[in-house]
Amino acid sequence: MEIQIHTRNLEATDEVREYIERKLAPLGRHLREPATVRVELRRERTRASQDQMVVQLTLTLNDTVLRAEERALTVVAAVDAAADALDRQVLRYKGRHYRNLRAKGLGRGASVRSAAPSPAPGAEEEMPAEPEGDDAPGNLVRVKRFALKPMTVVEAATQMELLGHSFFFFLNSATQEHNVLYRRRDGNYGLIEPESA
Repeated sequence: MEIQIHTRNLEATDEVREYIERKLAPLGRHLREPATVRVELRRERTRASQDQMVVQLTLTLNDTVLRAEERALTVVAAVDAAADALDRQVLRYKGRHYRNLRAKGLGRGASVRSAAPSPAPGAEEEMPAEPEGDDAPGNLVRVKRFALKPMTVVEAATQMELLGHSFFFFLNSATQEHNVLYRRRDGNYGLIEPESA
């Protein structure tokens, strides 16, 4: 498993880098496929003038993206929390992924890559938005950019659940239109489709 460490507003010492690699090593034992983990460390100042460390882990596996982000007062605490959250997502992914393989009639000897879901959004690129004034509600504080690859509604729902999000923006392979899938309060899903004028 490849681990890429990126920092913003702080310097990662060799000890921190070694700790991150040790903490994420068990993830590789859960996975049969090659994976990449992008680790983003940044320092954020809160309204209480106290610095918080933010750790975002993005695991790319085949064409599936799993993400965990945690905040804490220390880098070690944030890494621990994010690694634990990502570990739970990996176990959930494995369970669903291999259940789907069995449902499709693919046994142990079958290629996992050939049965993987259609491509999900590629590695997401997160860019900071231009700050306007203070962090008052209503300001645009983050912009995310990611590659859209066609997928079915079922694949989008799977990807949304793996990420732990309540909505998911995707390119529908059936209609070749951009759609938003969201989780309703009753636990079911809703789909927003564009309407031509």
